Amino acid sequence: MSELRADRPAERLYNGLIKENPTFVLMLGMCPTLAVTTSAVNGLGMGLTTTVVLMMSNLLISMLRKVIPNRVRIPAFIVIIATFVTVVQLLLEAYLPVLNRSLGMYIPLIVVNCIILGRAESYAYSHGMIASFFDGLGMGLGFSVALTCIGVVRELLGAGKLFGYAVLPATFTPISIFGLAPGAFFVLAGLTALQNALRDRKATDKNKAARPAAGCVRDCAACGIEGCQAHGKFYDMEDK
Repeated sequence: MSELRADRPAERLYNGLIKENPTFVLMLGMCPTLAVTTSAVNGLGMGLTTTVVLMMSNLLISMLRKVIPNRVRIPAFIVIIATFVTVVQLLLEAYLPVLNRSLGMYIPLIVVNCIILGRAESYAYSHGMIASFFDGLGMGLGFSVALTCIGVVRELLGAGKLFGYAVLPATFTPISIFGLAPGAFFVLAGLTALQNALRDRKATDKNKAARPAAGCVRDCAACGIEGCQAHGKFYDMEDK
């Protein structure tokens, strides 16, 4: 399969969800990641709230990138992000007051979330509107998935529940540490290690698949070996 262009929507989604996941790969936004993921609902709510702000701020910053002077770009980014954070907070307060109280001060702190400022500076300020919008969507979904996974593990082990519903038998004794900050570190470390192990295994399998067949003469045009896996790559994997 050919490589996806870096500015295509599908690549932007894959980049945020897998390749450069802001939590498990880039290790950004650790404050809300560790603080609000005591339950799956809180993790999902924080992730989706951040996603909305990411999408809209990336879109507007990309739209105004030729108007915003380079010298004041960071203050301009913060003003734009703060505007959308205020709108989102007012909507949460009006329609989801329970979630708004659970997330507390971490909603206003989205303004200085390094994920949002980082994408505004590194991508939205130098790319088109569509690509920037999907970059924000991909990064936001990656953040949402990560926070939800951490919240699921912590809620399941720390309370025996999942999205507020009891799923483990009454004989299960909750492990209280998973409801505290140390538990968040443990879960984050475990899920990050799992993600790295899966990614490394995939890379190893890909290298094995690309290894030339035994007796390869590095001349695919004249090669008579059927099923050769070199695919026209004239190199020896052992030299790397």
